Amino acid sequence: MALAIFDLDETLIGGDCASLWSEQMGRLGWVDPESFMRKNDELMAAYSAGELAMEDYMAFALEPIAGRTPEEIEHLVEPWVEDVIEPIIYSDACTIIAKHRADGDRILVISASATFLVEAIAARIGIDEVLGIDPHVINGVYSGATVGVLTYREGKITRLMEWLDAEGENLEGASFYSDSRNDLPLLKKVDYPHVVNPDAVLKVEAEQAGWPVHSWK
Repeated sequence: MALAIFDLDETLIGGDCASLWSEQMGRLGWVDPESFMRKNDELMAAYSAGELAMEDYMAFALEPIAGRTPEEIEHLVEPWVEDVIEPIIYSDACTIIAKHRADGDRILVISASATFLVEAIAARIGIDEVLGIDPHVINGVYSGATVGVLTYREGKITRLMEWLDAEGENLEGASFYSDSRNDLPLLKKVDYPHVVNPDAVLKVEAEQAGWPVHSWK
């Protein structure tokens, strides 16, 4: 048995769940849709260019849920996943996940999105083990801050190594699938890196390294 690790946004789904959730918060009336999405898009452009300080994005994205309970957010996220996310799940991703399961591999999603989003989306795909960015909870409500190392760039490796130690696992024979240049540190660490619908920088890196390049729909 080996690990099959998947990024989430633009890898398992044809979109970015954090941005789609930002749109949902606008529909809920928690933020001004126009100004909030303008700032969201500026930050996501920095992400795509590999220039984002993830702490900045998370402070922005979590501010609207500050003071709300995890139970309230979970109640709202579940129907949102069904309505917005399920139609953009890549069928090719589901096929590859099923193959890994048939081979006896352990499936893990590791994402630079908030854990409450990652868990709900992964569950819809049938995956129950995830690592995401953990929002801070104090006195039963979200504070708007995060806790622990953020699962972004090298932080994905840090959190994954902690998880491996806790689970008694290792990276021998592990695969990792991602679309983003931001995941190059982890792609270079596993035995079987795979790139999915890669951005321009990652595509060049993959071609030079001879990594498999997938076009998922």
